[in-house]
Amino acid sequence: MASSGEEARSGSPGRAGTGGEAAAGAAQADTAEDFEVLEEEGEEDEDDLSELPPLEDAGRPAAPPREDAQPSGQGAGGAAADPEEWLDVLGNGLLKKKTLVPGQGVDSRPQKGQDVTIRLKATLEDGTVVEEDPALTFTLGDCDVLQALDLCVQLLEMGETALIVAEAKYCYGAQGRSPDIPPNASLTLEVELLAARDAPDLELLSGKEKIQLANRKRERGNFFYQQADYVLAINSYDIALRIVGSSSKVDFSPDEEAELLDVKVKCLNNLAASQLKLDHFKAALKSCNLVLEHQPGNIKALFRKGKVLAQQGEYREAIPILKAALKLEPSNK
Repeated sequence: MASSGEEARSGSPGRAGTGGEAAAGAAQADTAEDFEVLEEEGEEDEDDLSELPPLEDAGRPAAPPREDAQPSGQGAGGAAADPEEWLDVLGNGLLKKKTLVPGQGVDSRPQKGQDVTIRLKATLEDGTVVEEDPALTFTLGDCDVLQALDLCVQLLEMGETALIVAEAKYCYGAQGRSPDIPPNASLTLEVELLAARDAPDLELLSGKEKIQLANRKRERGNFFYQQADYVLAINSYDIALRIVGSSSKVDFSPDEEAELLDVKVKCLNNLAASQLKLDHFKAALKSCNLVLEHQPGNIKALFRKGKVLAQQGEYREAIPILKAALKLEPSNK
């Protein structure tokens, strides 16, 4: 979960931030999407993401970086890459870390799944400051923040201050962040690790806390969807669904139960939208069916299910579903 002294924007460096008439109606409904239609879809435990490309950029490098790795050349943000000081985190020269103030030792490094708090200052290559946060908190490894942070903070020792230079691939990519971060911009991040603690036990969260946490993950999925990073969007929706579907030792009110179901349906709908973008039709069909188990008349799920079936050549099954959706919402014709 990502939070700070103030509620940060989902796009900040700290959060870095799918027969004829029936088929035509489906196409129009899917273009109208997705942040209305994109109610985020994730498939709880039923969708284990096994069909998706590996999350190489999601905080899971193929092998642990070596502290003696020696990057060469000039770092992003204009920082010189001294081979004795810089760690080439992924071995591709695109993400580098240098210790400015040593920490308390390797054993004090945070673990994935913990909630960490950092001090952050982010600048462009020309030195323009685009973000400052004295106490940014997020769950390490959940892709709640820039990939550069998610990958590098796990290498920080408690109390360590480090400089991270990251190419756009691990920041805001080809789209940037309007108005202050241009497309394909590298960032220099000054980071100090302030605290690390175990994440809260999901079973002990109140209904309100569970709803808030799931919505933060869902909103992060929306951010990735808008960035056209559908793999990471699916990852965030899946995390949100795991939160919603987790067991609880706390009683929830009927209103809280209804709100949790609403979050679940939104995640599942947007999960299906993301899966369709990747042509993962089988997974998208499963997500649509999960929505329809709870809400048989959910128009977005019906349209997407009809679209998936049509893509698979199942026209006899697709056309009645699309017609049913059009009947529920004739304005989509």
